[in-house]
Amino acid sequence: MSKKVKEPAELETVGRALSSSEAFIEKYQKQILIGVGVIVLAVLAVMAVNNFYLKPRVVAAENAMYKAQEVFAVDSFKVAVDGNGKDVMGFKEIASEYGMTASGNLANAYTGICYYKLGKYQDAVKYLTQYDAGDDYFKTSVIGLTGDCYAELGETGKAQDYYSKAIGQKNELSPVYLKKAGILFETKGQAADAEKMYLQIKNDYPKSMEAGDIDKYLARVQK
Repeated sequence: MSKKVKEPAELETVGRALSSSEAFIEKYQKQILIGVGVIVLAVLAVMAVNNFYLKPRVVAAENAMYKAQEVFAVDSFKVAVDGNGKDVMGFKEIASEYGMTASGNLANAYTGICYYKLGKYQDAVKYLTQYDAGDDYFKTSVIGLTGDCYAELGETGKAQDYYSKAIGQKNELSPVYLKKAGILFETKGQAADAEKMYLQIKNDYPKSMEAGDIDKYLARVQK
């Protein structure tokens, strides 16, 4: 099949377009070269920051986290959060020093957990609420623990808000916080609200550990 030959008028149009483009490039050649140079420099700068600043900090943060987690694992929460001034950097310092890294973000959660264990609930809330992660069980635990902190502080409204958020994650931890929410409602004399929490455990999570003795809780609020 032969190719269609362009008509003279079409060829003239194409020629004019090419001439215009060439004229534009020639006229703004300096500006174009400067623009390209800026882009190249920006890319090189990003690569340099990533290779010579961020990556080494990621490794340093991971090493610091490993040591702090070892201390945390043996329930030495004060050393885990504050460090020992020698070979263990505490979670609080890791969160501050390496905040831009995944380890720094995780250190916020660990700092909050340590403060909760030490009975410093307001400090715990400060760090737990700075933790940011995807939807997973650890995130659910952090949200639920924030509710526990508010419950300990006597701020039951905020506690219930965080229990609701944890329940809303809809995973195996949901019945844990349904029961906590129910118990908290009971302590406030809100039997009907507590009953809703317990019934949800019974109906939606019948195989959970929390469902094992849920009839006992229901009996208390259905008198």
